Amino acid sequence: MARKASIRDLSDAQLKGKRALVRVDFNVPLDADLRITDDTRIRAALPTIRFLAERGASVILLSHLGRPKGKPVAKDSLAPVARHLAELLSSPVGFSQTTVGDEAVRLTRALPPGDVLLLENTRFLSGEESNDPTLAAELAALGDVFVNDAFGAAHRAHASTVGVAQFLRPAVAGFLMEKELEYLGRALAEPRRPFVAILGGAKISGKIDVIAQLLPKVDGMLIGGAMACTFYQAMGLGIGKSLVEPDRVGMAKDLLATAGARLTLPHDAMVAPSIDQPARAHAVPRDRIPATEAMYDIGPRTAESYARAIATAKTVIWNGPMGVFESPPFDAGTIAIARAMAAATDHGTTTIVGGGDSAAAVAQAGLESRMSHVSTGGGASLEYLEGKTLPGVAALDDVS
Repeated sequence: MARKASIRDLSDAQLKGKRALVRVDFNVPLDADLRITDDTRIRAALPTIRFLAERGASVILLSHLGRPKGKPVAKDSLAPVARHLAELLSSPVGFSQTTVGDEAVRLTRALPPGDVLLLENTRFLSGEESNDPTLAAELAALGDVFVNDAFGAAHRAHASTVGVAQFLRPAVAGFLMEKELEYLGRALAEPRRPFVAILGGAKISGKIDVIAQLLPKVDGMLIGGAMACTFYQAMGLGIGKSLVEPDRVGMAKDLLATAGARLTLPHDAMVAPSIDQPARAHAVPRDRIPATEAMYDIGPRTAESYARAIATAKTVIWNGPMGVFESPPFDAGTIAIARAMAAATDHGTTTIVGGGDSAAAVAQAGLESRMSHVSTGGGASLEYLEGKTLPGVAALDDVS
């Protein structure tokens, strides 16, 4: 498969004195006072921004924030992000309240080499999410080269991720996009073995395609989260009041038959009468879940067993928490997986966390820096693991 071109493939002549239009993913959480509560995605884009600025390009940034549905919404303005970015860069960052049009083009042309300008939320524009070609052409007028560093939005065929690349070349990946594709791509194409996948989360329906795609490639697949209960029901086990997807039980049976010994379900479960009664939480074997209780986490025996499997692996991909990790003590299984992966990384295992809740759990445990790679895109990484083509990646130039 052809490699996608990245900013490191661009010559000095293509950057010095030119306008680099960079699609970043600054879709960050803000509190009621519009203060950024997690700047991970902003910090992840800094290497690309600095590299372009140091090579003499004027850096123009595009991003979405929230779901304003094609019209300006004050709480979704990127103005607070521009201020925070300036602090992280220790240099001024310009902010434009307009995203396209004559004024925006004038600002980009007036921007000195090495300076940074953030344009207002792309989702304030009505044609963004429909990938309107007229809007895409207007966005293309803002730069001389297009850089997509927004892996978290790469599964969306929007005007600022896909359409703009039809009008503006070269179109290349930034460092973050390149790193995401390198880690996820290499894990799928040529993993060091044993290769173990850990899949959790509430619903089997959201992970069916990932399970089907990964099963033939992995040496072991460890299941956690509420979706384990749908598998339990497929095995004829009682699940009490646990979350289950009745319409997916047949599919779970088929997966169990196909997977054989490669697919491992939790040996025990942490149960309680309800999520609001943590003091009554206790562990039971998987075939003894009380009729009046529900599973909210994997049990301690499972956590230990999964940790041993992780310790012997050379490549581990994790997507989805093992339980309701936001509510102690039902976070124990997820934390155990995060710690086991951190320890495995220390011993040379390639560990990849597939964004979303898994990334949030790793951050909550303070273990981000001890993973080989933590994806910034939950939905995008999931679709990539499913074997789908990401439109934002497909739109970029190939290097043969």
